[in-house]
Amino acid sequence: MESAIANAAGRPADAGQEGLIDLTVGDVAHGGWCVARQPDGRVVFVRHALPGERVRARVTGTTAKFARAEAVEIVQASPDRVEPPCPHAQPGGCGGCDWQHASLEAQRRLKADVIMHQLRRIAGLDREVTVEPLAGDDEGLGWRTRIRFSVSPDGAAGLLRHRSHEVVEVGDCPVAHPLVRPADITGQRWEQTASVEVVVSPGSGERALIVTPEGKSPASGAARPAVPPASRTGAILAGRADTILVNGPGGRIGVLRGRGYLRQSAAGRTWRVAAATFWQVHPGAADALTTAVLDALRPGDGDVALDLFCGAGLFAGALAEAVGPQGAVIGVEGDRWAVRDARHNLRDWPWARVHHGDVASTLARLGGPGAGRAVLDPPRTGAGRSLIEHLLRPPDVAAGRSASLLRRVAYVSCDPATLARDIAVFAGSGWKLEALRAFDAFPMTHHVECVATLAPV
Repeated sequence: MESAIANAAGRPADAGQEGLIDLTVGDVAHGGWCVARQPDGRVVFVRHALPGERVRARVTGTTAKFARAEAVEIVQASPDRVEPPCPHAQPGGCGGCDWQHASLEAQRRLKADVIMHQLRRIAGLDREVTVEPLAGDDEGLGWRTRIRFSVSPDGAAGLLRHRSHEVVEVGDCPVAHPLVRPADITGQRWEQTASVEVVVSPGSGERALIVTPEGKSPASGAARPAVPPASRTGAILAGRADTILVNGPGGRIGVLRGRGYLRQSAAGRTWRVAAATFWQVHPGAADALTTAVLDALRPGDGDVALDLFCGAGLFAGALAEAVGPQGAVIGVEGDRWAVRDARHNLRDWPWARVHHGDVASTLARLGGPGAGRAVLDPPRTGAGRSLIEHLLRPPDVAAGRSASLLRRVAYVSCDPATLARDIAVFAGSGWKLEALRAFDAFPMTHHVECVATLAPV
């Protein structure tokens, strides 16, 4: 396929337009980019391109070492190129999707290439990786169960341009789950509002809105209206959701309607999850990851297991069933709302306990619970060296401290770079990467979910 694609203004790029550069596109890079080089050898990270293509690109930013650009004309297209299902997935458009111009099969190959490159570059490992689709994901659309819509100064709700705070009025969003109903949000004016986040549960059919009034971030503690103006926003909210929450000063969440949580389905059970806390956004992700974690850890009756960054207790619950009342599960989570939900969700397994606090300091305070298995599901920044070294600490006879009893770790990660970094830390402590599974939990984007199985050498 050889054609021009729309430029930032929605017009075909003019081959003679000033400021465009001709590039031959190379390998994929982490973050939704491909790598190209100018004739002088300068590296250019290009969006809206695919490996092997010849493109004309507009430079959008430069540093001392590289430039960033968007492909505004495809001179010679890759056979993997397809027509994006969303008209806003183009240069200068919405920044939410990175790979709508690639077939789903190609997207998964690109993500696998990124994972393999990060493992090789950061951890020194050569390993073949396959990115697996999730159940029911035939087209890569209609999966996203949580979307945050930003609001422009004139009250229009939409999504942000790539690397920008400018709001794009997208109208609808093809990756949104049908329950999200984007037009309910983008078809209204949201005065004195900074953002509106929609969270849904496909299992229960429940829907929640989280409204952030305009002003500084709630975490700053700055004064702000307690709720959006009722005369303008109340009619919009009415009948739109089972649960409505508002961000307040100091990061406090106020519940205007409903219970403040949704009932999510996974692993054969129903889980209470606060609307403002983490839950996998793809409907098939929680089941797939739970199965992968259990396969990695192989828990048995009487085992002791850790669930670090345990969220609402999904993995802890699965582990509690596996180890039985003769075993124990210790969860640690820093989000107070998630801890409350986890304790509620684990009430049928009294041998599973959840502690609130920073994971590293809480684990140090517990003094080593004698766990033989652990699952780590950290945020994008990863677990980090200090936590991993504490988990795998060697014996210290003088201090009366025994060696770690850990024999298997399942590391769940949404960032291949920090995953590779932490795998290298495990390797430095005498552990090996035994297995790695990757899941396409975020189709059309560059994001990917991995489960690494780690064990002593």
